[in-house]
Amino acid sequence: MELHMNGQHPSSQTPAQADRSVQPLALILLLALAAVLFFVGLGALGLTDRDEGRNAEAGREMYETGNYISPTFNYEPRFAKPVFVYWLMTLSYHAFGVNEFAARFPSALFGVGLILLQYLFLTRCRGPVVGLFGAAMLLLNLEIIGLSRMALTDSVLIFFTTLSLYGFWLGLYGEGRERHYLWFFYIGMALATLTKGPIGFLIPMLAVGLYLWLTRSWSLFWRQGFPIPGLVLFLLLALPWYLMMLNIHGQRYTTSAQGDTIGRFFGTMEGHGGTLVFYLPVFLLGFFPWSGLLPFAWYQAYRSWKDSKQSGALPPLQSSVSDVQSSPYALEWFTAVWVLGGLVFFSLSSTRLPHYIGPLFPAAAILTASYWNRCVTDQATPGLRAAIHTITAVGSFLALAFALLPPIYAKFAGKLIDEFPLAGQVTLGPGPYTVASIFLVGMGLIAYFGFSETRRPAVFWVAGGSLALVVLATTQLIFPLVHHFVIEPPQQLAEVAGVNLGPNDRLILYGQPRPSLVFYAKRKAIVVPKNEEANIKPYLTQPGRTMILLPAALRNRLPFETMDYPVLLERYGYILLANQSLIHVPEEAEQPPVRIPGH
Repeated sequence: MELHMNGQHPSSQTPAQADRSVQPLALILLLALAAVLFFVGLGALGLTDRDEGRNAEAGREMYETGNYISPTFNYEPRFAKPVFVYWLMTLSYHAFGVNEFAARFPSALFGVGLILLQYLFLTRCRGPVVGLFGAAMLLLNLEIIGLSRMALTDSVLIFFTTLSLYGFWLGLYGEGRERHYLWFFYIGMALATLTKGPIGFLIPMLAVGLYLWLTRSWSLFWRQGFPIPGLVLFLLLALPWYLMMLNIHGQRYTTSAQGDTIGRFFGTMEGHGGTLVFYLPVFLLGFFPWSGLLPFAWYQAYRSWKDSKQSGALPPLQSSVSDVQSSPYALEWFTAVWVLGGLVFFSLSSTRLPHYIGPLFPAAAILTASYWNRCVTDQATPGLRAAIHTITAVGSFLALAFALLPPIYAKFAGKLIDEFPLAGQVTLGPGPYTVASIFLVGMGLIAYFGFSETRRPAVFWVAGGSLALVVLATTQLIFPLVHHFVIEPPQQLAEVAGVNLGPNDRLILYGQPRPSLVFYAKRKAIVVPKNEEANIKPYLTQPGRTMILLPAALRNRLPFETMDYPVLLERYGYILLANQSLIHVPEEAEQPPVRIPGH
């Protein structure tokens, strides 16, 4: 149902009065597209380092040992993340076996669940047209697609924080049985906290707290929000695992947990810093192409709220869901507060990573969907032309960046040798130029359609289609090349080593630490970073078989005692040494090397 700026349909119906029924065909097509983007080729690429490797291996060790309480990595306690994602991975390993697809399956599954949740919520609140816009915008952006295809905690976290905030909204203003949606507010926070720690309740509480304060609705929440029973439910779900970990590990766990929560906020960890404006370009690129609409959508939500406040048109504290949906600003202002509060919080944190702001994307999609619906139905919508200009400018920048990627890579490839031994010998192929061409054509069409009143609705389909084509080109032309020459070679050697080593033998991983190698070896490894070669010596005199996996360029750095170790296998700049010959070489490891593109 189409809405004008004042929230009314041309027939004077409010969104609450309009048809809010789910459109089965639209939902089926939406979920089918999500399944294609999230699941197709999910296990085709090896695990990336470092977070994917650590998470997948922690889940595998839980699957292997049956210890479902205390996560481990390399068979040592892992306190960095709570347990819920490892439980999901363990179930996935039971269903699909231990492989990349199974490790990433929970992220893809919860990614599809997030799109379904977005569509159902927005259709309930704003009708099927805005519901489709909002769900498609949440699906068709670079960050959500990326997070839903990786063995990380973020896809699951985003699902539960979104469930929590949508439960709050529907339950607080619900009537009768609808008020029970509020329990999802507390359940979502609890499961998000079991997924990624305190951030699981901080994001919902920050959004809700700011909204209640700005709308003077705290009294409504205390009367209708079940705060005391909700807190009890939250603690019953989230607290037991933390108490068990405290009982098992004591102060060692509390010290580590404090460092991974408070420490990340007040200090830069693992070199992941940045300036206060770090997340502005991240939002602009990660939420592309809809990020061009977001500043104008946020400002319109703010202006609508401010004007309604000044005119006394605020919904009363006893508002029903119909009253609130009739308000021209309510849901948009709630999501605007959600985005702003989260962006300020993450910007003030000293440790910054692009995927941290993922929980803000559902709110951003609601803002942009509502704004775009107004742009389509009201040609006088403020900021429309500027929004089109912003989309095309960002898209043109991305086209230029991809076009320049091959020459820039060729110039600086030598600096990547530690991570990529053959960096100077491998070209990027036609992938970057293909992606650049898609961006250029897409931006041209967006400009063509966007500045025409009659053709403007096509912008949504062109922008979404361009993004889908970019993802397709990247996954088919660029990622396989990176996988074959960068990711796969050491993982293949680690798998060979794991097959040939007994329980009392040793695997030494030397050079740049790659947690994923432990996953492929499926055994405990001795990790020795570059410049710490002396730590290898004590293991060389122990009985049994010893294998060393390392970049070939670092061979001469090893202790003298390893000089007679033969090279058993070599793959694209990585070698596997051993003091004894191999027992078994997997069939895939026997394949001859493939010619390097361009050579």
